[in-house]
Amino acid sequence: MSIVSLDKVTLIGHSSNKEEVLCGLQALGCLHLIPLTREGEARADTGPSKDAREALRFLASCAQQRRQVTDPARFDARAVGEQALDLQRRTFQLRNRRDFISLRIDNLALWGEFEFPTIEQLGGHRLWFYRVPHHEMKVVKQSDLRWELVNRDDRFFYVVVVSVSEPVGMPVERDLAGGISRHKLLEELEALEIELEDVEAERVSLTRWCTLFARALDGLEDRSARAQAGSQTAEADPVYGLQAWVPSDRMDDLQGFAADHTLALSCVEPEAEEQPPTLFNNAAPLRAGEDLVAFYMTPSYWLWDPSSLVFLSFAIFFGMIVADAGYAALLAGIVFVYRTRLGKSAAGRRWRVMLAALAGATGIYGVMAGSYFGVTPAPESLAGKLHILDLGNFTVMMALSVTIGALHLSCANIMNGLRYPSLPQRLPSFGWATAILGGLLTWGAMQLQSEALSNGGVAMMTLGLLLVVGFSGYGEKPLRRLLKGVTALAGVSGAFGDVLSYLRLFALGLASASLAMAFNDMAADVRQAVPGIGFFFGLLILLLGHSLNFLLSVSSGFIHGLRLNVIEFFKWGVKDEGHPYRPFARKETN
Repeated sequence: MSIVSLDKVTLIGHSSNKEEVLCGLQALGCLHLIPLTREGEARADTGPSKDAREALRFLASCAQQRRQVTDPARFDARAVGEQALDLQRRTFQLRNRRDFISLRIDNLALWGEFEFPTIEQLGGHRLWFYRVPHHEMKVVKQSDLRWELVNRDDRFFYVVVVSVSEPVGMPVERDLAGGISRHKLLEELEALEIELEDVEAERVSLTRWCTLFARALDGLEDRSARAQAGSQTAEADPVYGLQAWVPSDRMDDLQGFAADHTLALSCVEPEAEEQPPTLFNNAAPLRAGEDLVAFYMTPSYWLWDPSSLVFLSFAIFFGMIVADAGYAALLAGIVFVYRTRLGKSAAGRRWRVMLAALAGATGIYGVMAGSYFGVTPAPESLAGKLHILDLGNFTVMMALSVTIGALHLSCANIMNGLRYPSLPQRLPSFGWATAILGGLLTWGAMQLQSEALSNGGVAMMTLGLLLVVGFSGYGEKPLRRLLKGVTALAGVSGAFGDVLSYLRLFALGLASASLAMAFNDMAADVRQAVPGIGFFFGLLILLLGHSLNFLLSVSSGFIHGLRLNVIEFFKWGVKDEGHPYRPFARKETN
């Protein structure tokens, strides 16, 4: 649960072995490159080219597939990719032109068959086409324009006006008829269709390489990444320079590589004004928390790593929202069925652990809430004895939700404070944590009618807010420091609202349980009202109702469980955004 320490390195080598060095660094796979040229900066924003994958998608989506070639000796991946992308571009252009020509042909059909005369033949005049509604035709007849009626239908008169410039006073906008006659457009359309067929035939021919091309994708992307890396180096013939961020624990590997390839290497620690990329370091079971954090933002390198805490809190929130042990078993069954498929990729393995944790948290909370597909167990049963939470007890459930919210936000403030090197810089965040916990204690004292707790809570709130006022402007001049501290008190209303946001845990959990019980009652009523066949109708209601409620509960768990972390929690604990660590590494394996 930390952000990996990085060093800034500069490598200088001779241009003659630049390509060899880039291949070796890509195999080493520990550098986050820093662009040293404008071209490199532009290409760094887009990432390595994905042209190869786009080419494969274009070929694989072809309706007609040729027999696959399996001999790699006859295969040139780069040439096939370039041909496929060229065909894709040509297909796009030809289809656009065809659609445009077809539209023009349809429009000109209303005006009859004719040839456009040249401007010289018309004495400098042009033809202007208008589709005039019947009730507007009187305006045309009353004008001084030279016009001719060439067609009519139930709605329009088709009028051609002869004029040097666009006529003034026409009741409608002119039609865009172009300057090419209809029969010439038909000839062009036929030529386009023939060319499209030829292009499609070439595409079908290339589909024979799909299998080999798919295997070569990683190699093509590695080549593209090396070309991008080459554009990010600074050239000063006969040498070049390369800069990158490297994890501190990989410096020995890089120094050995530099010695083997006769490279000059310098290494410095990042300065405070620099923004190195963020690389998380979490235990394998908790790495799905990195995906949850990155879904919203990547914390700055100088902050703390919230991913493990987000993993745990997200699982708890999800369990409280779904709040049913039966649904937890269903989710666990889905994870078990798809466990092999999820295990085929690194992301799938991370989310297999995450989904299992969600099922476990939901199961524990569902047992405590005594909800099994909306059925409450008998008090004397084992499940009944484990039923210790009453979702219908508003006082207790609201207190639980508010307590969780206050603790969650206090933890965010404490972790945010710990990132600062000196105590005075930490005190504003510690003050907010103290004030929030003091507010929670004061509210609890009101419920329990305890004067001692109330006094303690008020004292904590007062101390916390004094820390906020006194140290929010630390380092500023006295008057500016006081003003900044007083202004910071505006966060009191925000803190109050953020804590109350956690009431959604109680509300959504109650809604899920209530809806499950409602479907159970509906099924029982139908079964009793219609003897015999009512059993099947009741079973259908149970199946459809619980399927719907399961989907709603799971989606609510994801949306609101994640929202409480990335909105309320990040607001207090993760305030500065950074950018992710992206290593220059090979994808292709032998």
